[in-house]
Amino acid sequence: MNKKIVLLFTLFIALTAVGQLKKITLEDGVLQQGRKFGADKLAGFQWIPNSNNYVYYTDNFTKMMSASTTNAKATELVTLVDINSALGTKLKNFAGIQWIDANTILVSENGKYYNYSLTSKTGLDIKESGKNGENQTFDKTKQNLAYTEENNLYWFNNKMEKVAITSNSDKNIVSGQSISRNEFGIKGGIFWSPKSAYLAFYQKDETEVADYPLLDINDTPGKLVSVKYPMIGQKSEKPKVGIYNLATAKTVFITPRNNTDDYLTNLSWSPDEKFILIAELNRAQNDMCLNVYDANSGKFIRTILNETSVKWVEPEHDAYFPNTNSNNFIWFSEKDGFQNLYYYSIEGKLIKQLTSNKFPAREIIATNPTGTEIYFKATGEIGTNMLVYKVNLKGKQTLVTKDQGVHNVIISGDGNWIFDEFSNHTTPSKSMLYDKKLKATTLLESKNKYEGYEMGSAEIKTIKAADATTDLFTRLIKPSNFDATKKYPVLVYVYGGPHAQMITNSYLDGANLWMYWMAEQGYLVFTVDNRGSDNRGFAFESVIHGRVGVNEIEDQLKGVEYLKSLPYVDGNRLAIHGWSFGGFMTTSLMLRKPDTFKVGVAGGPVTDWKYYEVMYGERYMDTPVENQKGFDEASTLNYVNDLKGKLLLIHGTSDDVVVMQQNLALVKKFVEAQKQIDFFAYPMHKHNVLGKDRVHLMTKVLNYIIDNNK
Repeated sequence: MNKKIVLLFTLFIALTAVGQLKKITLEDGVLQQGRKFGADKLAGFQWIPNSNNYVYYTDNFTKMMSASTTNAKATELVTLVDINSALGTKLKNFAGIQWIDANTILVSENGKYYNYSLTSKTGLDIKESGKNGENQTFDKTKQNLAYTEENNLYWFNNKMEKVAITSNSDKNIVSGQSISRNEFGIKGGIFWSPKSAYLAFYQKDETEVADYPLLDINDTPGKLVSVKYPMIGQKSEKPKVGIYNLATAKTVFITPRNNTDDYLTNLSWSPDEKFILIAELNRAQNDMCLNVYDANSGKFIRTILNETSVKWVEPEHDAYFPNTNSNNFIWFSEKDGFQNLYYYSIEGKLIKQLTSNKFPAREIIATNPTGTEIYFKATGEIGTNMLVYKVNLKGKQTLVTKDQGVHNVIISGDGNWIFDEFSNHTTPSKSMLYDKKLKATTLLESKNKYEGYEMGSAEIKTIKAADATTDLFTRLIKPSNFDATKKYPVLVYVYGGPHAQMITNSYLDGANLWMYWMAEQGYLVFTVDNRGSDNRGFAFESVIHGRVGVNEIEDQLKGVEYLKSLPYVDGNRLAIHGWSFGGFMTTSLMLRKPDTFKVGVAGGPVTDWKYYEVMYGERYMDTPVENQKGFDEASTLNYVNDLKGKLLLIHGTSDDVVVMQQNLALVKKFVEAQKQIDFFAYPMHKHNVLGKDRVHLMTKVLNYIIDNNK
């Protein structure tokens, strides 16, 4: 071949390769969204105590970099090699380190704890809870460590002595762990008092809670593993709060004042250590009292406030004390329809309603050093955002974050600096530094990691709900080669339940990357956040009460109606997929609206609410004795004869959240009705299929939809 022709051909191939876009694989779509395609951020950002310096991690969390508000140029502060060399540890990353002071960090490995000096590069072994220790919780000084072993609670004092706080041989009495199945904002069971004179803890008596059998197939023969699972309408755990006095080694207990199975939640200490505040909620979850107790004796002192509702009251935030020198506190309440902040005295006087927003406050981040300004997260007027505001004790509110989007904010110890990392529809990630006057400096702005890849686009719009007045957010993902003259099949991805929001003003708009892979297979991928989902206020969410699945289905059908109005949608090729509450929605739509979707894949679905747990389920559905009509209406088992499309049911065999009985009960009904469906189990997986097995899961789900939606 002529050399010139060869040269021109080689150049053509090279130019073609340069212009060719790479493809995102399904494995990428499942595993790499936060890794290879993760936006550049100041990972693990923390303010160094008592300074205006900050740190973050690089090199896959193996190097700690330090910078200051006056000089953003970072220098290496310490590496994992330094720490492992000094301590003899084998740490793989900096995850979980805590600051003791500006020069010392607390490091842990396999139940051992070390002080590591950043100046001398030396460390000291200070505590050891052992490999059986769990729920390790240090006090504010990082001198006292409390932890659990099995069902009992222990603490290590500053003399390295292990002290048993409880010693129950009855495994049904569990101390120091989360209670109420982590509902009501509960994240742990150990609460040090501000000055470490006391240790409060949750205790639950599970004697009357049913043992639920899970099969462990890893042994030969397989063995039964029992977990405590209180089903709706049945016996539940009985809670207490213990208060251990470190000086006297005595414990006093607080029990529910009204009924033994009331919930005790949102525990907090007053700054002077004299009082404990606890929200007591009746089992029906429609009557809540915020009670004050004497910390030394456990004696009830007063009820500060009482909230009732014909639907539910859901306390999720403990009392927040903005000033360490005052017992005045802030309480979250949605009694006016949206979660707002209220300022109370410990005597029970409402000093000031601090916010009166028509959108929900979500979380208090911090206060300034004097406790006169409170920083908190809230959606703002557009429900897909998560912004940061500050409000003073007179109720003057200021928007801190200037950009629309989803923000993560960390306030410096002196309150003079604000770190803000956010993303939105067009911004992968941006890290900002605000001074006291809210003047912003950009520290880092991520490039688009999807550049050079075939990547579709998402449209965020609103449609009207089935009530014809409420706006619902929608997300429609289109392929990169979208052609409006063609007809596309659609995959509807659904969740639809409380405490979750699928569409956010973040990069990719809250979508999973696998949805963009699916779009490249010639699909549109659609989601609508129906009434009943999160971040839109109490009226929006509480329409589900007593009739779970009714208004949610009607809103999803409005989404289908919108899809069918689009000229490029093939209305005869609609598929639906969801997990957990989304699995309930998927099976409900396939059975109760059988002419809508051609294919459905339901993962970990609630199929009959009588099989679900007490704390979550009774909030939304009451009990079968109180609401049998609602349970019958919501049960997918009652509609099996109506199935028309192809349905795949999936479940993890060790699921202790939505137990596998839910799915098997539905399969049994299909068998009895002589209806053919498909079923797939993931052995030893819990409520979600995680890790590399998730690639198998999503391959199973999406191939099933592609193969059957023709």
